[in-house]
Amino acid sequence: MKVLVTGAAGFLGSHLAEKLSLLNHEVIGMDNFKGGYEDNVPKNIIFHKFDCCDLKKMNEVMKNVDVVYHCAATAHEGLSVFSPYEIGKNNFLASSSVFSAAVSNKVKRIIFCSSMARYGHQQTPFSENMKPKPVDPYGIAKVASEDLLKILCELNSIEWVIAVPHNIIGSRQKYDDPFRNVVSIMLNRILQNQAPIIYGDGEQKRCFSYIDDCLNCLIPMLDQKNLNKEIINIGPDEEFVTINQLSEICANVTGSNLTPIYKKDRPKEVKHATCSADKARKLLNYKTQTNLKTGVEKTYEYIKKRGTKPFNYYIDIEIKNDLTPETWTKKQI
Repeated sequence: MKVLVTGAAGFLGSHLAEKLSLLNHEVIGMDNFKGGYEDNVPKNIIFHKFDCCDLKKMNEVMKNVDVVYHCAATAHEGLSVFSPYEIGKNNFLASSSVFSAAVSNKVKRIIFCSSMARYGHQQTPFSENMKPKPVDPYGIAKVASEDLLKILCELNSIEWVIAVPHNIIGSRQKYDDPFRNVVSIMLNRILQNQAPIIYGDGEQKRCFSYIDDCLNCLIPMLDQKNLNKEIINIGPDEEFVTINQLSEICANVTGSNLTPIYKKDRPKEVKHATCSADKARKLLNYKTQTNLKTGVEKTYEYIKKRGTKPFNYYIDIEIKNDLTPETWTKKQI
């Protein structure tokens, strides 16, 4: 099968493209290298460097493609409140380009990687039958992309699946990104003898997914018939930990005794966020195979082996005021 993976130099996209290639699919990958690393790109795929918003090029690489996995995103939920134009463009407009080219070229199925940000402030664990209530521009862009996908696919008789991964950790994650990926930020700082930074009181709660567990859900979405028109949370719901507890796990894994630095709350941050995995268990036989501590250990070994990096403030902050975290405006991370 011929498969297109957007964001193939990114964290999730590169792993997915590699896995699909190893399963003997013809994989086309594309990325603009803004949110990933060039050496993430699997060697055994056909790769194109361009931005998802380039509709002309998207149509060119989409020819004769059977299935699309749209993984590319500027997945910066917290930052989106302060850079709504950039985050909106790189999520909704980019998705519009991907979906338009896919429909024009008559693909059979589109798998869209959405976000837990679709749920907003609702009772945990979030379930797929909840009405989306995003509270920030990133979540709004993701839900709008979901709606666009459904409209275009239903109009043109194309199958669709919406995957909702959350807080993925593991190798190939962009660990020099100061705006997202809390585990990688903590580990990159600790390895440079800098204390972890925690926003608010650290009692925000999250579940974290190891990359392999997510892939085990995404791969069957390629052609499993009973997944058409399904929205499926992918990731664990067993270890629901606070950011303070996460910091302790990172300290234990690294042997660090650095005391966390606490900063004021980030606006619009959802305090408690995790997804129910019941639907994934039913439809995909999902089972968490890598617990949080092991996932942190593997992420730590990856960063340690690859080498620490200074944080790269590669996205401009559009709105700077008293609400904007000084860790970003003053580049304190």
